[in-house]
Amino acid sequence: MAQDQSKQGLLRETDRLSEDGTDPDRDSDIDATEYLDRELPKSDHAGPLLAQMKRQQWDCIRCLGRRSRCCIGTVATVIVLWILISAAGTFLYKKYQEEPPYGQSPPWYPSPKGGIAKSWAGSYEKAAKMVGKMTLAEKVNITTGTGWQMGLAVGTNGPAVHVGFPQLQLQDGPLGVRFADNITAFPAGITIGATWNRQLMYARGKAHGIEARGKGINVLLGPCVGPLGRMPAGGRNWEGFGADPYLQGVAGAETVKGIQSEGVMATIKHFVANEQEHFRQPWEWGLPHAISTNVDDRTLHELYAWPFADAVKAGVAAAMCSYNMVNNSYACANSKLLNGILKDELGFQGFIMSDWLAQRSGVGSALAGLDMTMPGDGVRWANGESLWGPELSRAVLNGSVPVDRLNDMVTRIVAAWYQLGQDDEAKFPRQPPNFSSWTNDHMGVMAPGSHSPQDKVVVNQFVDVQANHSVITRVVAAEGTVLLKNEGLLPITRQGLDASKLKTRRRDLEEATGKRQSGKFKIGVFGEDAGPGNGPNHCVDRACNQGTLGSGWGSGAVDFPYLVSPIEVLRKQLDNARVEVHEYLTNKPPPADDKAVVEDLELCIVFASADSGEGYVTWDNVKGDRPDLNLQGGGDDLIVNVASTCGSGSGDVIVVIHAVGPVLMEKWIELPNVKAVLLANLPGQESGNALADVLFGDTNPSGHLPYTIGKSLSDFGPGGQVLYVPNNVVPQQDFSEGLYIDYRYFDQHDIAPRFEFGFGLSYTSFELSNLRVASHRPKSRLPAPRPSPAATPPSYPTTIPPKSEALFPADFRSLEKYIYPYLSSVDDIESGRYPYPEGYDTAQPLSGAGGDEGGNPDLWAIYVTVTVDVKNDGPVAGAVVPQLYLEYPAKEGVEFPVRVLRGFDKLYIGLGWSQEAHFGLTRRDLSYWDVVEQNWVMVDEGQYNFRVGFSSRDLVLTGSW
Repeated sequence: MAQDQSKQGLLRETDRLSEDGTDPDRDSDIDATEYLDRELPKSDHAGPLLAQMKRQQWDCIRCLGRRSRCCIGTVATVIVLWILISAAGTFLYKKYQEEPPYGQSPPWYPSPKGGIAKSWAGSYEKAAKMVGKMTLAEKVNITTGTGWQMGLAVGTNGPAVHVGFPQLQLQDGPLGVRFADNITAFPAGITIGATWNRQLMYARGKAHGIEARGKGINVLLGPCVGPLGRMPAGGRNWEGFGADPYLQGVAGAETVKGIQSEGVMATIKHFVANEQEHFRQPWEWGLPHAISTNVDDRTLHELYAWPFADAVKAGVAAAMCSYNMVNNSYACANSKLLNGILKDELGFQGFIMSDWLAQRSGVGSALAGLDMTMPGDGVRWANGESLWGPELSRAVLNGSVPVDRLNDMVTRIVAAWYQLGQDDEAKFPRQPPNFSSWTNDHMGVMAPGSHSPQDKVVVNQFVDVQANHSVITRVVAAEGTVLLKNEGLLPITRQGLDASKLKTRRRDLEEATGKRQSGKFKIGVFGEDAGPGNGPNHCVDRACNQGTLGSGWGSGAVDFPYLVSPIEVLRKQLDNARVEVHEYLTNKPPPADDKAVVEDLELCIVFASADSGEGYVTWDNVKGDRPDLNLQGGGDDLIVNVASTCGSGSGDVIVVIHAVGPVLMEKWIELPNVKAVLLANLPGQESGNALADVLFGDTNPSGHLPYTIGKSLSDFGPGGQVLYVPNNVVPQQDFSEGLYIDYRYFDQHDIAPRFEFGFGLSYTSFELSNLRVASHRPKSRLPAPRPSPAATPPSYPTTIPPKSEALFPADFRSLEKYIYPYLSSVDDIESGRYPYPEGYDTAQPLSGAGGDEGGNPDLWAIYVTVTVDVKNDGPVAGAVVPQLYLEYPAKEGVEFPVRVLRGFDKLYIGLGWSQEAHFGLTRRDLSYWDVVEQNWVMVDEGQYNFRVGFSSRDLVLTGSW
């Protein structure tokens, strides 16, 4: 019965239409030059190097007649690649002659208007006054990006000069201000997730917002809560906060609050079910379509949309729709997702922007709820042709996009600008950013993507916005370090080991090897990941794994101002009067000449890593998504080799891992002399300092796993596997595992993980006791009725404006490929009955789960509070993360996971002291999504069980309600 309900909730979509009512993606036959235009660059916001490669390849094609050797070689390479791609495409078309049906997501029209929330009422009132004075061209300008590299930021829309609305400057990213100088490279999202610390989540977001504002950015393209982490090898999981919707939701909301406390608009992304890099965009793998992630209604709500609701409740100003299809409809033109769920059900009051080139239709996406297209170019990179811009002007004038829809698009953007206080020119001067994304030179042009003559101006002012943010970076990196194994070895001292440990260690070594150790304590440091390599910025967009790993790669990465390597700090902090350090900063075995030295080492610290990133770059055998969960560069073999030779196999070994996600440890985790393992995640610029804080005991480790570490990739089940080989012209990825991902899958199938979700050790010990449950509201099956709107959306005249408003002004000087809202002629524009998508004329009932920001206010009311006492009964002070997991009552016909995370707290407790941990559970926390009711339903009969402990499988207290 549960499966039948899921099918009833399956999404359908039928609105993927362009201005002429056709599907813009059915052009399956293209030539080589068109392929280059589509294929390069192929990022959300691909780096300047890829853009330059694109221009060079175009130039080579054009200069073929001049027989340039370089050009001929390049063209030959392109032809060979094209032959291979064409062959693959031909094979696929022969194998799959019938494409899957488009549109399995129900139509949801019209797009709900913003302005129903009391918290936004003042901003909408101001916006209405401004928008009411705008011309058609100004409105279109605000909704459309000016084109790739047509401004100094990665995204820039047009201004409405006459009413005083400036261009908005949009910039990546989740880890810091991308492409900028004098900024902080913060720890990645996965690292802040591993802290399980709400205060740090907020503080990191606030510091991020300070830097973005200091660089002249209006809209920061983060945080990222999608991908959620369904597949442990997913390339961009590290940009988010962990493989659980509750943890992602808390971290995302706190980050949003921190960023927006500085007046910078945060962008929650990528909406939704964007879980792998392979096939994420059309033509990225020679296929004409992006992958379709097919997800049932309940799973969508309880997993993938869950953290977005937290962000909307936190007041997020912008949301970004994703590249992929969802149920065979592109996410940025899926009316059920954008109109029905995000805007109606979740009550989102801000604006929805496309990921860069994720818009696949013009009129269709506007009707489906898209409010801003980025970077402005349409289905091809940097060609100056937009699906909106002048085409949106035309669509409004011919009646295919209602004036009412355009007005709401613009109002949402302007209201967000007011909501964040960006009309305050003291904080947000009406000028471009003080840095360029495209050059490091002091002087440059404002639109480097255009070949039109332009005057050179100052584009990089080298403004330093770092302040003291290295402090928060170091704290986050240290608290995000997870101690996975410790057999009494850690912490070490700067003299190596304390006197008692050293005496015992040397006695044991003498018994094992027959050698008596004396003099300085001998430490060996192994692995490329311990050292600086060629520097953190050696590869464009950090797209390689060399030196110590501080972040993943792609649009979520930044240019490091510096990266403190572990060896740099160990050299400085270890007492060279008492410690002898031997360095082997390579993943290869030490030279034979050093055999005797290695055999005399008393302690070996081995560093290894695993990297991934955005799919537009391939490094080694990693194309975005990892091909496996192994350590890279021979890291596993390095650890085994060191363990077997360090002190002739009897020396103590500490393993330090920097990784984008789970790595397999079975080859070495149980080796007898591997005494300690630290997972440092992706620590950002203060990597070595933060690691030293933990190694030497200055910081008691308190990180906990934000995902499960299995014993094999297959342990994660069929849903945990990346689709590496296309199974159709439109690759189909069925989320048939439903709610069972990560620890939920392990629990459901009783699989023993290597380290479970939420796991993390400490240098001290804690005791939980005295669980209490306080009920604040009675159980009831359905939430309170949806409230009436607290505010009234603005209303404007719906008359189609004069055609003259769309014409180029007289004597207008335009830049090549720059996207303007203007038309050269309006003589051919005629209004008529537009072939609107099926279901467009059928207004949908408003969701009972909606009614305000984040949804029905009753869903956010606290129904139960659980309290426990926590005592530090160990040897030192430290932080602890008690976690609450919910077990639902049994209900006929409805399946529930064994348990789900529904609360956590982080407490700093002195030696011998006790504190209370409090967990407030909302109605949403206690409910499940009923696909028949189309609402959150509480089980009003039976007993809810609350399990509290230190991980998903270390749950020592139980209470009920």
